[in-house]
Amino acid sequence: MGRRPHRCYRYIKNKPYIKSRYLRGVPDAKIRIYDLGRKKAHVDDFPVCIHLISLELEQISSESLEAARICANKYLTKTGGRESFHIRVRVHPYHVLRINKMLSCAGADRLQTGMRHAYGKAYGKVARVNINQILMSVRTRPNMLKSAIEGFRRCKYKFPGAQKIVVSRNWGFTPYSVDEYKRLRAAGLTTPDGAYVKINNKKGPLKKVL
Repeated sequence: MGRRPHRCYRYIKNKPYIKSRYLRGVPDAKIRIYDLGRKKAHVDDFPVCIHLISLELEQISSESLEAARICANKYLTKTGGRESFHIRVRVHPYHVLRINKMLSCAGADRLQTGMRHAYGKAYGKVARVNINQILMSVRTRPNMLKSAIEGFRRCKYKFPGAQKIVVSRNWGFTPYSVDEYKRLRAAGLTTPDGAYVKINNKKGPLKKVL
């Protein structure tokens, strides 16, 4: 028996149903890696940030997230090399799908119970997304901007529904705009923290503050 088409599971209907001590036999999500490229790049190396944003309230399967991740990684690696970007998948498939398997062989009507005990078994995992929720982000150099947009354009074909590509005003993955980040860095108020940055507060030893 083949897999059901995703149109059966695309729309959000009921409450979230997640893996727990009560629900144990859940198949693993297809996507296992959420960060790609030069993950440990300094925050100053990649000032440009592009987002792929969902325009629909829907469920996105772990299979399509994995397909989009591979698609973006392959294109950006081909155009700029694997050290020229950092992609992050921003949604995680936690919601468990169910299937009430029906027999399709000869004499199945003698064995089946119809809609009695119809609560299904765990079948797969999906991510629930809202309108205007970010699905994927990439930080890169200014000369890779067009390649990053094209990579995300190709990713759109892996997802159901509509998405849009947005070039962020912020510096990389930080919450600060480019001008604000430059001002804070020039004033010596920033401390690099992986892909992000910490703003130094006025607390602590006097030697450190003054």
